[in-house]
Amino acid sequence: MTDILTENQTGVLRVLCDTVVPAIERAEDPDGFWGRRATDVGADQGVLFVLSTLPPEQRAALGGLLDILGSQGFVGASQESREQILATLSLASVLAAAGIQSLIRLILFVTYGMPDGSGGNPNWEHLGYPGPISPAPAQERAFQPLRPAGGDLDLTADVVVVGSGAGGGLIAGRLAAAGANVVVLEAGRYRTEADFAQLEVVAYLNSYWRGGPTPTGDLNVTLMAGSGLGGGTVINWTNCLRTKDWVRRQWAGKGLSDVDTDAFDRHLDAVWHELSVTDKCSELNGPQQAMRRGAEALGWSFATVNRNWDEARHDPAMAGYLGFGDQSGAKRSTLKVYLEPAVAAHGTRVVDGCFVERVLVEGGRAAGVTGRWTAEDGSASAAVTVRAPVVVLAAGALESPGVLLRSGIGGPAVGDYLRLHPCTVTMGDYGTDQKGWWGAPHAGLVNEFANVEDGYGFLIEGVQHTTGLGASSVPFTTGLAHKEAMTDYRNSGSFIGLVRDHGHGRVTLDAAGGTVAWYSMTDERDVRMMRKALAAQIRLHHAAGARGIQVLADGRPSWRHGDDLDAFIARVQRIPLRAGGATLFSAHQMGSCRMGADPATSVADPRGELHDTPGVWIGDASAFPTPSGTNPMITIMALASRTAENIGAALGARVSEVAS
Repeated sequence: MTDILTENQTGVLRVLCDTVVPAIERAEDPDGFWGRRATDVGADQGVLFVLSTLPPEQRAALGGLLDILGSQGFVGASQESREQILATLSLASVLAAAGIQSLIRLILFVTYGMPDGSGGNPNWEHLGYPGPISPAPAQERAFQPLRPAGGDLDLTADVVVVGSGAGGGLIAGRLAAAGANVVVLEAGRYRTEADFAQLEVVAYLNSYWRGGPTPTGDLNVTLMAGSGLGGGTVINWTNCLRTKDWVRRQWAGKGLSDVDTDAFDRHLDAVWHELSVTDKCSELNGPQQAMRRGAEALGWSFATVNRNWDEARHDPAMAGYLGFGDQSGAKRSTLKVYLEPAVAAHGTRVVDGCFVERVLVEGGRAAGVTGRWTAEDGSASAAVTVRAPVVVLAAGALESPGVLLRSGIGGPAVGDYLRLHPCTVTMGDYGTDQKGWWGAPHAGLVNEFANVEDGYGFLIEGVQHTTGLGASSVPFTTGLAHKEAMTDYRNSGSFIGLVRDHGHGRVTLDAAGGTVAWYSMTDERDVRMMRKALAAQIRLHHAAGARGIQVLADGRPSWRHGDDLDAFIARVQRIPLRAGGATLFSAHQMGSCRMGADPATSVADPRGELHDTPGVWIGDASAFPTPSGTNPMITIMALASRTAENIGAALGARVSEVAS
């Protein structure tokens, strides 16, 4: 990897790594944590690898930033002076600040998340993190995806489904069971229990969109989305929440009239049953016990989470790693419930590693899709064409609009009305090891504020325990301060405030035809809700007995026992909700190809079919008229079940009997 950066740039990078994670002399350092530098764990090599995967223009920009640091005497300066150079350069421009933060976060991510040759990381002992607790099981795959054999791949079908997550996987299974000839094209790869190493970095590279946490084009929000057969249902946190009544009424008002009737309950009930949803596998780990304790003290509503989980295979220790892929086989993903049976029982053909470029349109209606398959090692590629009169777009709200935009269909609303359920994050220091890595990431939640203002509000939930993402999310001020924060990491519990957003962003195409998401927190109602959610999280930590509280935001604003809590909350309320302010995350992307009655403001009609192109259907969360306000998997699947029936009616297939 010597050609990634110049020799001088590589030298500056090594010094930058050890500025962010320096060796600090401590009289007592039994596990070597304080004396360990970033380069001692190979962080510089890990960063170089990540840089090698970036587009040339991004790599050149970061290399230029390293040149600027070098020109300011960064390599020969003291630790304190280097930290000051970083702070000063960050004030030069928004782009400079973004570049510095990107490099710092990448260094922290690699230092605390990257495994060594033995599958561990020397920092994990100090963090109280056990790492993988079991090897991936040796297990045969249920089927082998279809692959091009030495040439391009041309297929015909009744239905081609693009994407295989919560919506696409269900629709493919339903239509196949009703007798349709179905082809599924998935951009990600087929992963099973044998591929899940219980390692964060490996999971991001193998099972997440664009390799893991990815910022919006304006850098305001970090996006997390699944990628692979089964989509997000393979790596999400199994939080099963039914669609709220006020959301159903709102959608009915936008033309989806049956969603507010018993007809939609039938779809919700069918999905609930098929996924084996249960509340019997939701043991509370330390942070979730703190959440319940705080809610009880404040008189707030706390609920045990229902999860799509096989009780017979349940092991709470294994469940703590489900965001990295579930080794136990307990997770009832769309891969398990719909796709594998569709292949085995109904001959459904599946092509993974296939990126769909556009929809074929003939005579004004759908005629199929074209895309490109690439071998996982990059050694081969082939064009893929599927001729089919029905096309179901279910590539997720970040990619489905890209297919339509590249195809020139869908109307003016394509890509618009992107909703993200933006989340703020707070951490409470409880003074003892919380063992946040044990148990399901979502086993309990506070729903006291789900409907604060005309159907809009927020949930307070927990998070998947991570070391790489966790460390990179703790804002950097100085090397010493960050190491001190990581020393307390095992004692911390994190809460998120998940807001049902009223405003929206947009998905566009870049010069290469790839999708770019844009999202600014400018809607007045959303700003109010985000600030209410921050205040509620802080009060919840306080009521639960936290001795310290910090908000993940620039400068790491913190409260310690004995400080004025109300003054701290007032200070937090002034944090900008954007890049350079609060750290915002999104694991739920919705609405960018939404259903509705008006072609000017929606892409698909209330049944799910494009207004302007018959035969093209929207089958994922991008179809949501407005956000669900809950973890959306159950709503996606119920809406997809409804869409599958509508497609079946168009095909003459009896899908409703399958759902029953």
